[in-house]
Amino acid sequence: MELRKVELYMLRMSLSEPFETSFGSVKDRSVLLVRVEERGGEEGWGEVAAGEGPWYSYETQEIAVLVLEKYLISEVLRRKELSAREAYDAMSRVRGYKMAKAGLEMALWDLEARLTGKPLYKYLGGVRRRILSGVSIGIKKTVERLISIIGKRLDEGYSRIKIKIKPGWDVKVVERIRREFPDIPLQVDANAAYTLKDIHVLARLDEYNLLMIEQPLHYDDLADHAVLARKLRTPICLDESIKSLHDLKASYLLGSLEIVNLKPGRVGGYKPSLDIHDFCAKAGLGLWIGGMLESGVGKSHLVALATLPQVGYPNDISASSRYWERDIIEPPLELVDGCIEVREQPGIGVEIDEEALRKYLVWKKEVGG
Repeated sequence: MELRKVELYMLRMSLSEPFETSFGSVKDRSVLLVRVEERGGEEGWGEVAAGEGPWYSYETQEIAVLVLEKYLISEVLRRKELSAREAYDAMSRVRGYKMAKAGLEMALWDLEARLTGKPLYKYLGGVRRRILSGVSIGIKKTVERLISIIGKRLDEGYSRIKIKIKPGWDVKVVERIRREFPDIPLQVDANAAYTLKDIHVLARLDEYNLLMIEQPLHYDDLADHAVLARKLRTPICLDESIKSLHDLKASYLLGSLEIVNLKPGRVGGYKPSLDIHDFCAKAGLGLWIGGMLESGVGKSHLVALATLPQVGYPNDISASSRYWERDIIEPPLELVDGCIEVREQPGIGVEIDEEALRKYLVWKKEVGG
């Protein structure tokens, strides 16, 4: 395909309720979208998962915009013919900035799937028509409030509950949840809030039949996680530590993890995500797809990725109404019997709600053309 132009959109969207992790609390979120258009006029959409500050990653939205405008988009536009599978390697001269790369690369996959008339999940090699949807619940002011929200999410049909933990908000909270909901699929996510000095606290979580403990230690660590993994019965899942296939291979050899939370924004898009998926399949590692408070554009890409055969755990992909007062896609994503239905329309299977886009738009920039 030959591109005519690339556009960047910055939106400001309102969450339906504040979302708190060990990084802090969020009520409104900036959303950075990438729109690509080929010579015939067909379009594709992607989303840059970076946040406003360098909390989850050094790569902020401001930095992503700079790198896209100055380097990445030109690397793509200067090629007369470029397939979606070639896009990641086409940007390889630029080191790092994987969230910026992913937003652009995933838009190209959406475009190419639309041009072929195929739904993106089939284009990727997906095998499922429905994906299991779990829900992530942030830290609350009281345990009672958390219990109430868990009950509400279970009533809505979510197939797994994930809660955020941090020092002082961990074992007693999980204990209370298990008293109220002894049999639900439950996991915890620490977002790198602990060290090996906290091993006695983390070991106590073994008592509560958790699916996994996600990213308990430092966001760049593999070695300490290997030590911790030998001390716990509960499987360790790594998120922030796995930024590439190289990280995954090293963590596998060290014994640092049993499960991977795969976020395409964190690893650079679909091509590295597919490589990680295939390695997990060969190595027998568990796999699921994580989210980063994306809009419906980003979530629709996650849905496509979650249809791959090795994805065996419920994913952090929720209905549009879970986080947003109003999403920017039509139709919105909906939860049915604990699952999200995979759309059969070409590309990511949804269209942009132009009215919502105008409502939330902060600025728009065109690059190329």
